[in-house]
Amino acid sequence: MPKPTPLTDQVVTVAFNPGEDADWFSAAEKVNKLLNANGTPARRFHVRHRSLIGWFTRFFSYYLVDTARKIGAITMAAGGRKSRLDLNGGAAKAANEAILRWRAWHTHIVGTTPNARTWEDFLAQHTADPKKVSLAEARRRFEQQPRILAMLAYSGGHTFDPYELSVYQAGEATYAGLHWRIAIVGDMLITTDGRLLKPTSDSIADRFRFLNEACTYLRSLKPSARLCAVTIA
Repeated sequence: MPKPTPLTDQVVTVAFNPGEDADWFSAAEKVNKLLNANGTPARRFHVRHRSLIGWFTRFFSYYLVDTARKIGAITMAAGGRKSRLDLNGGAAKAANEAILRWRAWHTHIVGTTPNARTWEDFLAQHTADPKKVSLAEARRRFEQQPRILAMLAYSGGHTFDPYELSVYQAGEATYAGLHWRIAIVGDMLITTDGRLLKPTSDSIADRFRFLNEACTYLRSLKPSARLCAVTIA
């Protein structure tokens, strides 16, 4: 199914069994094998600092991949042992940011523009009769709506993705729920046994189904399992 050009690159989370080589090279190999794509490390995981012992471990990068530091302490990483990654903290931060973004959208976009039809509606027109409605024409019709133009034109400190309109319109909790899941999983997930999990279509419903499955899978991994996030263009 044709998809809109994403506003950001896609992120693939790669999972490794405990004790398995889980460096950047190994993650890149798995991504290339399954997706025929090259990528770069994505420093998107918050690093957990436990009380007491955390005062020492925050300065050491063992069990972590491609770290970023702030005043000497490691704060972000592209991956590492699950027990060292603060997945819950990252999800909470993403949810809070999404709530602020949704509320800004509700105030500045909903309050000033009429309702708009979602991208899925226009994509269905193209899918039903590609000769009558090309993909380019479907995008043109979608993006010429006043609400979509207002989302693209907004410059008040937030970026509104018009292709997420159906999630925005589903309410604050649904919108935040999408983004805290994305913060943990990304856009695709490669399991420890080499399976590729991804949405079965471009619909938001299928995206939620994938994210729920991937989050459940990550929760099932042992604390000593390792993760690595890879960005692909």
